[in-house]
Amino acid sequence: MNSNRRAATIAGVLFIIGTVAGILSIAPAIDAPDYLVKASANANQVIIGAFFQFVIATAYVGIAILLYPILRRYNESLALGFLSFRIIAAVFLIIGVTSALLLLALSQEFVKAGALDSSYFQTLGGLLRTGRDLVNHVAMPWTLIVSALMFYFILYQTKLVPRWLSGWGLVGTTVSIWATLLVMFRLIEIITPIYIVLAIPWALQEMVLAVWLIVKGFNPSVAASESEE
Repeated sequence: MNSNRRAATIAGVLFIIGTVAGILSIAPAIDAPDYLVKASANANQVIIGAFFQFVIATAYVGIAILLYPILRRYNESLALGFLSFRIIAAVFLIIGVTSALLLLALSQEFVKAGALDSSYFQTLGGLLRTGRDLVNHVAMPWTLIVSALMFYFILYQTKLVPRWLSGWGLVGTTVSIWATLLVMFRLIEIITPIYIVLAIPWALQEMVLAVWLIVKGFNPSVAASESEE
């Protein structure tokens, strides 16, 4: 197995790990209306969710580091942009992890205090949760979208994977922009049917891409012609 094939296979596995971790990172207790009570009562759920969010960040960076040496042969500027914005997205995810753990700590203090100063806890909790939502569902998706557009443009231009697959990635990423815009302008709530419908095309495409990279890898004739130049 050559280095390109190995990198493609590992990247495909990381795409799947990132998606599975994304599902496991959901912590309903933090998103519940009475999160100040539920977060403390479901501390393990919050901690596990934060852990898997960290796994997502690791997968994002791992994919970019693995694929950057391959992509830069075809377009160094876009490859560097892909790597940079993936790292920024990972940083936002770490901020989201920190916010979730801070909400857990606040919830535990709220339960200890009982009804005393409940308005203080609610105000602080509201600010923390709003900040977390903006990071997780606006700032991080925007940086991830920018990196994905660069990534899929290189794939489409070079035919490292079939154009129907990279073109699907470009379309799915573009559709996801609308989901992020609707959340940013508070036209829809997070994790609503509209949000999920807009996010599905990109999520599904990344799973198909992951399987393709594991089974087929990059187009060997394209990679070979580039290495000969």
